[in-house]
Amino acid sequence: MVYGLKGFILHSVSHSFLIPAALKVFMFTVRIWDLPTRFFHWALAACVVGLFITGNVGGNAMVWHFRLGYAVLTLVLFRLAWGFVGGHWSRWSSLSLHPRHALAYLQTRANERTEAGHNPLGSWSILAMLFFVLFQVSTGLISDDEIANSGPLTALVSGSWVSWASAWHKHWGKLIILALVVLHLLALLWHRFKKHPPLVPAMLHGDKTLPQPVPASRDHWPHRLVALLILGLSALSVYGLLLWGT
Repeated sequence: MVYGLKGFILHSVSHSFLIPAALKVFMFTVRIWDLPTRFFHWALAACVVGLFITGNVGGNAMVWHFRLGYAVLTLVLFRLAWGFVGGHWSRWSSLSLHPRHALAYLQTRANERTEAGHNPLGSWSILAMLFFVLFQVSTGLISDDEIANSGPLTALVSGSWVSWASAWHKHWGKLIILALVVLHLLALLWHRFKKHPPLVPAMLHGDKTLPQPVPASRDHWPHRLVALLILGLSALSVYGLLLWGT
C-alpha cells in the first residue's frame, strides 16, 4: 500500500511538472522598430493632425499650416532615405508587397499570424500613406487660395497647374489623406478585436515578443546619429527648395 501511494505521488508529480515543461513555448523579445522610425511615425501623425486643424481654421493659422507642411516634407524625405539604411524591419526590402503574400495573410487564422515587421496589408498601407502625403504636400507648394495665401513655388508653374493643384489640395487630396488615416485606425482596432498582439506598444518602445527568433533592428547611438544626419540633410533639402521658389 505504501508503494502504491508513492507511485501515485510520483505519477502526479510527473504530470504536473515534467509534461508542461516539455510543452513550454519559448518567446523572444526583439527590437523591431528603431528609435528613428518611431520618431518618424509619431511626428508624422502629429503633423498631419496639425495640418488638418490649421487648414480648417485658416486665417493666421495658415502660417503654421505652411510650417507643418515643410516639416512633413522633411519627414517623408527622411523616411524614404531611412528605408535604405535604417533598421532591418524599417527597410523597404522587408516589406511584403507581393499580392500572393497579402492573399496568404488574409487566409491565415488570426492566432497563427506572428509578423515581426509590417504585415502585407500594412506594407501597402505605409506606401500609400507616404505617396499621398508627399503628393498632398507637393500640391500645397504650388497652391493659391486667391485670397492671402499661396505656396512658395507657385511662381515656377503655370496658372493652370496652380488651379489644378489648389483644387486637389483643398478637396480630393484632403479626403484621401483623411480616408487613409481612418483606415489605419480601423485596422488597429480590427487587429485588437481579432486578439492579435497589440501594434501600438511596439511603436512606442520598439520591441515585440515573438514565438520565434528573427533579426533585430540596429538601434544603437551611432545608428541614431546617422538618422539625425539624414534628417538634417532632408531639412536642408526642403530649405533649398523653398529658396529656389523665392
